[in-house]
Amino acid sequence: MVTEAGRAARMRTLAVGYRLAPEHPFPAAYEDALSAWRFLRNQGVAAAHIAIGGDSAGAGLTLGLIGRLRDGHEELPACAWLISPWTDLTMSGSTLVSKAAVDPLIHKEYLNELADAYFPAGMDRKDPRVSPLYADFRNSPPMLIQVGSNETLLDDATRLAARAGAADVAVTLEIWAQMIHAWPLWNAHLEDGRRALASAGAFIARHRGET
Repeated sequence: MVTEAGRAARMRTLAVGYRLAPEHPFPAAYEDALSAWRFLRNQGVAAAHIAIGGDSAGAGLTLGLIGRLRDGHEELPACAWLISPWTDLTMSGSTLVSKAAVDPLIHKEYLNELADAYFPAGMDRKDPRVSPLYADFRNSPPMLIQVGSNETLLDDATRLAARAGAADVAVTLEIWAQMIHAWPLWNAHLEDGRRALASAGAFIARHRGET
């Protein structure tokens, strides 16, 4: 998916193999996202030439990185691409229940298992570093949010769009009919996956500076 997104945006890509829980709970992945950003910046790549993104938990890491850079008064990426974002690890989204019968992949019980493996003991699940839905989005770069209508995480995406938009962030929300979690991953066999990647490529090209 990363390679095909790069083709669509006509840019080079870097896929980040961040450390995973339970062997590496928070803040390992959070630190790895920053390390990837530092790597690109140390290579002389301007922040305005970088688009960052991810799917599911990777989308959450994308938002966590933006918040970390903003709080550190650092330059921000040109834009963010968020596919089926998991933004609320308190699992309060209404579609976790209302879409459970049509989502074949992601269910609340499974998400709770993942969250339990990721969180250190005693950490607040509303901490914006892990649940970016509760972050301060002011001055964030433009966002493209892509989510399927059949996802239990649909509410994580729509609430994110509303909160970021209320903070005067330029947000594009695409809800793809009858699509499931992270459907662009299956772009080789799924026309809607290819179309979603084409849309993401166009969005990135509009917002990214010239190299």
